[in-house]
Amino acid sequence: MTSWGRASGFCVDPIEKKPLNHFYPGSSILSFGTAGCNLGCRFCQNWDLSHASKVDRLQDWAQPEDIAEAAARAGCKSVAFTYNEPIIFAEFAIETAKACRRRGIKTVAVTAGYISPEARPAFFGEMDAANVDLKAFSERFYRKLCFAHLEPVLDTLAWIRRSCATWLEVTTLVVPGENDDPDELRRLSAWCASHLGTETPLHFTGYHPAFQHATSRPTPASTLARARAIALEEGMKHVYTGNVHDASGQSTYCAGCGSLVIERSGYHLGAYRIDGAGRCEVCARTVAGWFDALPGGWGAQRRRLQVG
Repeated sequence: MTSWGRASGFCVDPIEKKPLNHFYPGSSILSFGTAGCNLGCRFCQNWDLSHASKVDRLQDWAQPEDIAEAAARAGCKSVAFTYNEPIIFAEFAIETAKACRRRGIKTVAVTAGYISPEARPAFFGEMDAANVDLKAFSERFYRKLCFAHLEPVLDTLAWIRRSCATWLEVTTLVVPGENDDPDELRRLSAWCASHLGTETPLHFTGYHPAFQHATSRPTPASTLARARAIALEEGMKHVYTGNVHDASGQSTYCAGCGSLVIERSGYHLGAYRIDGAGRCEVCARTVAGWFDALPGGWGAQRRRLQVG
């Protein structure tokens, strides 16, 4: 790989920014990416990286062991392969994940899930968690705006849930006029409930006009609230809104008794009612996810880190 060991930069972020709400809440995560993507989304929110050449953006250099050491030194619970599509630098991500595991550091893939069946085990088998971007629930959307197809992404999601131990959360960026139709959102939610399980966290995030779709409008908060309500109606238990101020839609509730178990406002945590065994303190039902006895306290900080 010509991009081996090169990165667009290293930052320490809150885990909730990936977004992951059920994977060590409040912890810090060392995030990095390279450049390029295997999709061509016209609405890309990270277009300066996904459509950049290595000459443009790959200014930092580090080997897998350097990244694992930097994460440990910074007190990060995990390392994220993010900002652009990690599947296109899979070899480097896999070796970095192995180096992190030797140091007790978790790894996270933030991905569109557009990967062949043959390659899935090698990639996701090394990841402790993944947030997969389910961009829409229509083939038309994927072909028109992403130059890709829906079915391989659905296959990847179902495979992760069925065939590996990787913790899974799903995100849909809601683009006004493109994938915000209530019927489509209902079908997306029903598919997730049926194929991924009702306790798989589902995030609906707000779109900000960018790249070749910059003339469209931002996603209204009311649209995200409606998407969340539809998913809850379809049986999903942990549905979140993002990129908007919505403390209720960003907090976690017990799938059993409905009690507030993690209070969130943006990237800040408030009440935390999950015990050391990962159970609701009110009804003792296990909360789906990976949790420590106490939440992290990283908050909304974002800190640039020198690695290597």
